[in-house]
Amino acid sequence: MGRTGADSAAELLYPRLVTSMMERPTNTVTLSAGPVEYRLDQRGDAVVVVFHGGHMRAGLTLDERVYAEADISVLAPSRPGYGRTPVTTGTTVPGFADVTAELCRHLGFERVTAAVGISAGGPTAVAFAARHPGLVERLVLQGAVGPLPYPDRRTRLLAGLMFAPRTEGVTWGGMRSLLRRTPDRGLRQLLAGLATLPADQVLAGLTPAQRTQLVWLFSRMRSGAGFRNDLGPRGDLTAQVTQPALVIASRRDGAVPFAHAEALVAGIPRAELIESQADHHFYEFAADWPTISDTVRDFLTADPRS
Repeated sequence: MGRTGADSAAELLYPRLVTSMMERPTNTVTLSAGPVEYRLDQRGDAVVVVFHGGHMRAGLTLDERVYAEADISVLAPSRPGYGRTPVTTGTTVPGFADVTAELCRHLGFERVTAAVGISAGGPTAVAFAARHPGLVERLVLQGAVGPLPYPDRRTRLLAGLMFAPRTEGVTWGGMRSLLRRTPDRGLRQLLAGLATLPADQVLAGLTPAQRTQLVWLFSRMRSGAGFRNDLGPRGDLTAQVTQPALVIASRRDGAVPFAHAEALVAGIPRAELIESQADHHFYEFAADWPTISDTVRDFLTADPRS
């Protein structure tokens, strides 16, 4: 992909931040259900499979230092309709969970330390753990969509208008233009739907470096057919998850209500709830993220049978 104004601004203001804001290289493989785009950051023998949320693809990421510091490899597939994974590959949540299991076998992974589901990637992580207990050892859910109805009717109707095939490119093109011209105004508009607090208050709580990183991330997002596919039926497989699970959620998350985390903990027999103090949907920018990262690392390195 070409360079953007956000890339240049980041280089000038925060040169150390640039390396964490680069879009990571990905590969594509054709499996029995069709092509799958994926990113593999190979480190140690242990591996986590990360299912990103809406508007995200395999090459985009925020803070994955918890895995790097624990010498854990990261496998991140683009879910159906995102990046170079067509919406026809897997299509349904359980279907793509099975595709991911095949991807793991293709790459030679016989065990997965954890399935990590972020936001709209949560249902796929749950299905992956539930349908493949011999492969997946643990489950981590961060700001994840649970078994409750999602989204609300207004959001669903708005998404149908903004992310339809003819309008999706225009929607993101307009947002990128706004972020280039008036970054704070663009962030304020986006944060309004990602927090329960007033957007001005949330924006004021972000450091300049965090604002730069969010501008970069939002400038790279695309929905393709993925976001519309995310609005389809999901089913509830929580009771079938036998592995230990860590559910991380914030009461001030405006994108995924806290009730989803409560429903996940109620439905998954071995789930533990960790409450984040984040003011928005991006928990990595909260003051307590280092503490939560320590909890996640301890969870990933503990005996899953305990």
